[in-house]
Amino acid sequence: MKLHRALELTRGAVVAFVGAGGKTSALVRLGYELADMGWRVLATTTTRIGQDQLPFFPQHLPYDINTDKLSALLNEQRFVFLRAEVRAGKVYGPPLDWFPRLLDSSDSDVLLIEADGARGLPLKAPYGHEPVIPAETSLVVPVASMAVLGQPLDEKHVYNASAIIEHFGFVEGSRVKSPWVAQVLRDEALGLRGVPPKARVTALLNSTPASGYVRGRARLTARLILRQPRVHSVALGSVRASDPVYEVQRNVGAVVLAAGMSKRMGQMKVLMPWADGKPIIEHILEQLLLAHVDHICVVTGNRALDVAACAGKIGAETVFNPDYASSEMLSSLKIGLRAMPAHIAAALVVLGDQPRLQPKIVTQVVTAYAEGLGEIIAPSYLMRRGHPILIDRRYWQEILALPEDGAPRDVINAHADRVAYVNVDNDSVLTDVDTPQDYQRERGKAGLKD
Repeated sequence: MKLHRALELTRGAVVAFVGAGGKTSALVRLGYELADMGWRVLATTTTRIGQDQLPFFPQHLPYDINTDKLSALLNEQRFVFLRAEVRAGKVYGPPLDWFPRLLDSSDSDVLLIEADGARGLPLKAPYGHEPVIPAETSLVVPVASMAVLGQPLDEKHVYNASAIIEHFGFVEGSRVKSPWVAQVLRDEALGLRGVPPKARVTALLNSTPASGYVRGRARLTARLILRQPRVHSVALGSVRASDPVYEVQRNVGAVVLAAGMSKRMGQMKVLMPWADGKPIIEHILEQLLLAHVDHICVVTGNRALDVAACAGKIGAETVFNPDYASSEMLSSLKIGLRAMPAHIAAALVVLGDQPRLQPKIVTQVVTAYAEGLGEIIAPSYLMRRGHPILIDRRYWQEILALPEDGAPRDVINAHADRVAYVNVDNDSVLTDVDTPQDYQRERGKAGLKD
């Protein structure tokens, strides 16, 4: 996918690139993407860049240029870099107090800022005066290059390596590991230093190959970075590739619907035994853990205490639906969505009576979302839509606004152009256990003996 899509840019954004391993390349790539879309793009630096990088920009001018002339150049060139003096092979940026005036007077669609320096190295820790992020910044992009993996942790290979060594206790000269990259980028004293309180944060792991071992290490690094709730998402890719971002990792939660009366079963079905004698609901929650779902919320109702006890064994949150005896599934889904933490970007709708749920299918659904295939992702078997269905947060409000006799499919069908289907190799996404006959059938398919 394109970089602007991965960063979820909207007009009016002020974007600051910090860190190491591709800041300038990312800024330039983003600028040309937006200019090709017809945006009027301003770029600058709060520190300095090499004079040899000026030819990357279609036009570069002194920052105190007349506003009308700047507007005309934006109409003509679409992408303009503003600078202060050029001295000794370095291009310096304007003073910080100039940015509010620029934003008040300029009619550009976006402002891109290189707000850090790293001498071309792949990973950095900031010195005391770094980075220089304007208070008006709305999006901060901490950058690191996956090329740092296996490199010695020393000043030759990592910018300000001594700060990382002192902060974490790593041994100087040790080979850099992917968890170390995550620790640096997500740390508020290092990778997130100086980020304005209201700015959104999307990290960029540059020099990630399209496939292979390092792609997997980058995905692991992203998951570790996302343990910091301050980080909205992590883009994986190579900014010099034709499609620079391969996937965007975000925090995905699960709403597990387990509040029903189970009238057709004659007993609380989610508490019936499954593998190793564990209740169905406990087994389902374990599968979600194996799929590395970030946050699990179980909606309880009938026999709430017993269901909550199962959830407690794996650390899942529970919320109670007081209308469980008279309401439909939609009521529980609304309660579960409202309980999701603010940093969760999308939710899996998981049925508490689908005991053959498989971690690999959950992973397929979440991966399709990360790769940008859709904003609503559903598994499909033989052209039939099943569960769990992943729904991006942008559609939650529409679900919450549905009337009592509505259904989540009303929202899904209304956005058919945003739905992507993942073909799976078995019918576990379609079948549930509503009756004793269903229960026996599903046990047989799962290879469980009575």
